[in-house]
Order: sequence, then C-alpha cells, then structure tokens
Amino acid sequence: MTQVSLTATTDRPLGSRPVRRLRAAGQIPGVIYGEGVEPLPVAVDAIAFRTAVSGAQGLNTLIDLRAGDATFLVMAREVQRHPVRGTVAHIDFQVVDPNKPVVVEIPVHVVGDAVEVRHADFEIDQQLFALHVSARPDLIPTHVDVDVSPLRPGGAIRVADLELPEGVTATQDAETTVVGTHAGRAAKTATTPGAAAPTPA
Repeated sequence: MTQVSLTATTDRPLGSRPVRRLRAAGQIPGVIYGEGVEPLPVAVDAIAFRTAVSGAQGLNTLIDLRAGDATFLVMAREVQRHPVRGTVAHIDFQVVDPNKPVVVEIPVHVVGDAVEVRHADFEIDQQLFALHVSARPDLIPTHVDVDVSPLRPGGAIRVADLELPEGVTATQDAETTVVGTHAGRAAKTATTPGAAAPTPA
C-alpha cells in the first residue's frame, strides 16, 4: 500500500465561529486519536487532504501525519461533510498499528457476464456496494471483484462466496447477499397467468 505524507497544524482555534473562519480559509478541522494517544485537535489543508486520499485506496490510504514535533501513522476514519455543499467539514484521524488489523470498508465491483441470467431475461441485482473487512493496513485491497459469470436465474452470490486476498477477512454476516437475480420485464410477462403470448415476428 502506498503511504502519503500530510502536515497538520496543532494550534487550531476551537468553537463554532473560529472553526467556520478556519474552513473559509481552506483548512479542515480534525482530531488525532487512538490507543495510547491523547486526542489532539488539528487542522489540515483541504487541497492537500484531497490529494492525499485521491489514490486507489481512497480514505483507506495510510497517512504519515506530521503534527508539531510528532508524526503519526493514521487513517481518515470518520469524515463529516457539509450537508449541502458536500465539502469535508471535519476529519477524525485514527492512529493505527501497521502490524495489527483494522476494520475498513472497501467497494464491491461486479465483473463478468452472467450469460445464463441474460438469456433467461433475468437481471443482475447488486445489493451490496461496500464490504467491511479486517486486514493489516498494508494488506487492505482497493476493492473486491465479484464475478457474476457463474450465476443462474434465481441464484445469488453471498459474502461467504467472495474470494478475498490472503490476510483479508470479511466482517459482515456470511449470508448477506452481495448480488442476486430477478426476473426482467419479459420474463415476468411470460410467467404471469393469463398473459397474452407474444406475437410472432
């Protein structure tokens, strides 16, 4: 996993009015916390933070955060956004141990072509778009691929069926459906009692 560096100021003002001025100046308030670490209020440059987490790992990026005379290995664990503008309003930086697993959320990507599903006029229904996994920080994958090629009409792929890299464990219920199937419009019409047969071409 790529590690990035970020600098934080430790003398940020507290209180709603000073914090609004801080954000207006292009800074994001935050706090560093973790096991054995006293919560430390900080602020980071908004553009620098966006750049730091713009890679494939996104918010799961490992960050060397320099705050004053100390440097912390952190991840951006809780990111609050403005309800209208969507801009980052606050960040919780959690100090992590590179040798201990953390629980994170990774995107679920559907790949492959479910030929049998398509030929039966069924449709793929992705129900889980993010998966919670436990892994050491350097083993966190950018995403998990779900190959739907083996799916048949009425079938489903569950968390237990996912192939995860070595050292990565799903923390969600193993029976949670990731991808299912349902009848498309043509298939529903064909199975509806009393439905008119399709007119030959």
